[in-house]
Amino acid sequence: MSEIFTSRKCGLRRSLVLAVLVPLAFGCKTLWADDAPKTNATEWVPLVLKLPSPVFAGTPPAAPPGTTVETAPDKQEPLKIPKDAQNIAPASKITSSDKNATRADLAKITDGNKEAEGDDIVQMRKGLQWVQFDLGSNKEIYAIVIWHAHDIPKICRSVIVQAADDEDFTENVRTLFNNDRENSAGLGAGTDRQYFETFRGKTVDAKGARVRYVRLYSNGSTESRLNEYTEVEIYGRPAK
Repeated sequence: MSEIFTSRKCGLRRSLVLAVLVPLAFGCKTLWADDAPKTNATEWVPLVLKLPSPVFAGTPPAAPPGTTVETAPDKQEPLKIPKDAQNIAPASKITSSDKNATRADLAKITDGNKEAEGDDIVQMRKGLQWVQFDLGSNKEIYAIVIWHAHDIPKICRSVIVQAADDEDFTENVRTLFNNDRENSAGLGAGTDRQYFETFRGKTVDAKGARVRYVRLYSNGSTESRLNEYTEVEIYGRPAK
């Protein structure tokens, strides 16, 4: 097998043998050469998000026992994306594992309204649920930003972001983010940390992955067993 491992973060290019060893040694996530390495882009700009109004201020309450909450500074260095990358989520076809979620409900997830108000938050049934985005064709995606619900400080459980080539997620499935360290979702144990929901949302670096489908998992939160979504943005461009 002659695939080449590419990592923007570490600047390493190695054979398939090192593709397993290098991420463990340097904390990198695996990205294969056929996944559209970022070197295709010639001009990079900071990802500037239009943020909703903050609902609460100050330090969130202490994290519940057993959580792995990250310490998030008030200001983080923005992720850089290609200048021609745009939010392609609104043009996507959205489906969900919760069959009670109507088309009108799912449309709210990409309507641009990120405010933490009850009518703007889409609630889905309890248990492990997912929301899926069909991008229509292969795209290079660089950032996925998720606002579950930032009405109060809470920690969403089993937040997993995956990409695949088919809608059933059986072909070329890649995990871009996974903070389910106990593998309670059965999708593999993750290494990412949990986080408090805030008006800033959660930005996932998609590393220029070449994908057709994006799926977001969650399994309730420290506040409710229901799954909640306010807005999702996916920044990408046509696959080159």
